[in-house]
Amino acid sequence: MKQIQPRSLFIASCLALLVTSLSFGIRAGILGTLGKEFHLDGQELAIITGTAFWGFPLAVIIGGFIVDAIGMKNLLVAAFVLHLLGIILTVSTPYFSSGFWPLFISTLFIGMANGTVEAACNPLVATIFPENKTTKLNHFHLWFPGGIVIGTLLVTLFNQIGLNWQWQVASMIIPTLIYGYLFLRLDFPVTERVAAGVSNSQMYRSVASPLFIFMLICMFGTAITELFTNQWIEILLKNVTEHGILILALTAGVQVFGRAVAGPVVHKISPTGVLLVSAILSAIGLFLMGSVSGYMLIVAAVIFGMGITYFWPTMLGFVSENIPESGALGMNLMGGAGMFAVSIYTYFMGGFYDNIISKNLPAGGTLDTFRSAAAGTPEAAAFTQAQAVAGPEIINVTLIIPVILVVAFGALFFYMKGKNKQTLQTA
Repeated sequence: MKQIQPRSLFIASCLALLVTSLSFGIRAGILGTLGKEFHLDGQELAIITGTAFWGFPLAVIIGGFIVDAIGMKNLLVAAFVLHLLGIILTVSTPYFSSGFWPLFISTLFIGMANGTVEAACNPLVATIFPENKTTKLNHFHLWFPGGIVIGTLLVTLFNQIGLNWQWQVASMIIPTLIYGYLFLRLDFPVTERVAAGVSNSQMYRSVASPLFIFMLICMFGTAITELFTNQWIEILLKNVTEHGILILALTAGVQVFGRAVAGPVVHKISPTGVLLVSAILSAIGLFLMGSVSGYMLIVAAVIFGMGITYFWPTMLGFVSENIPESGALGMNLMGGAGMFAVSIYTYFMGGFYDNIISKNLPAGGTLDTFRSAAAGTPEAAAFTQAQAVAGPEIINVTLIIPVILVVAFGALFFYMKGKNKQTLQTA
C-alpha cells in the first residue's frame, strides 16, 4: 500500500518550482549580456525569451490531458530530465558556431520543464490539501517570486565577484538534482478528479462553461502583466536606472511576503475581491514605472509587486474551488493559456521595442550600427537615449491590460457575490 507523505511532496514541489523561477530570474539578469556576447538584437532576444513562454504552455496543456492517465510522478521525472538538458545546453552555448539556436533550444527545454512542473504540481497541491486549496497554492507559488529574488541576487553577486553567466546558469543544477531525487523516491496519490470519480465528459463540459472561458481570457491579462514585465524589466528600465535587476528582486520580494500571508488575506477579502484589488494595484504600479525615475521607482516596484502577488495562484485556486469538475485539466489549461499569451505578447513587443528605438535614432545608420557602437561615441549615446524612451513606452502600452482587468474583475466580483447570495437563500 502506498504511503503518501503530503509534507515531503509539498517540499519537493516547492523545490521544483524554485528551479522554474530561477530560470526566469537568472535569464532576466543575463539577457542583456547574452545579447552582447552573441550579437542578438531585440527581436532575437524576444524570440528566445518567448520560447520559454510557449514551451511552457505546450508542456502544461499536454500534461493536463495526460496527467490523470500516466500519473503525476512520471510527469515530474520528465520535468527533471528536461531541466537538466536545458541547463547543460545553455552552459554549452559558447562552443557552438551560432548562439541563437542553442539558446533557443535550451530555453525551449527549460520552458517545457517549467510547464511540466506546473502540470503535475498544481493538481498535486490541490489533491493533498483539498480543504485549503487557494491558500496552499499561494504558499506553493511563493517559490516562483522567491526563486526570482534568489536568481537576481545570484546574478548581481556573481557579476560582482567576476563569475560569468555560465556559472550563474549552472547554479540551477543543484536544486534540480535534489528535487529529482525526492520525487523518484516518494509515492504519489491519484489526482483529485480521479479520486472523486468525475468522468471525462464532465471534465470537458466544465472547461467549456462560460465562467471557465471568462477566467481563461482573464488569465491572458494577468500572466502578461506579471511575467512579461518581470522578464523584461532589466531591459525596459536599463537607461532609467542602473539597478533594473534589483527592481525585479524588490518586486519579487513583495510577492514572496504577500503569498506567505495569503491565508488571512484570501479568507477575509474573498478570491474575487483579491483579484480586483490586484488589478487596481498592478495598473497603478505600471503607470508609475512608466512615468517616474530615481527613488520613486522603488515605490512603483512595491505597488506593482503587491498587485501581481496573488494573480497566478488565486486564478488557479478560483477555478479549482468554483469549477472543481475541471480537475487537473482546468488548472493546466489556465496556466498554459497564461504562458502562451506571454509568449505571443513578448514576440510582438520585442519588435515594437526595436521600432521605437529606430524612430528615436538620428538618421545616418542602421539600428545594428548604433547598437554595436563603441562606448563613449555619439552613436552609443544616441542609442542609450533611444532606449531610455523605448522602455517606458513599452510599459505604458502594457498598462492597458491591467486597466481592462479592473473592469473584468469588478464584474466578476459582483457576479460571484450575487451567486453566493442566491445559493445561501436557496439553502
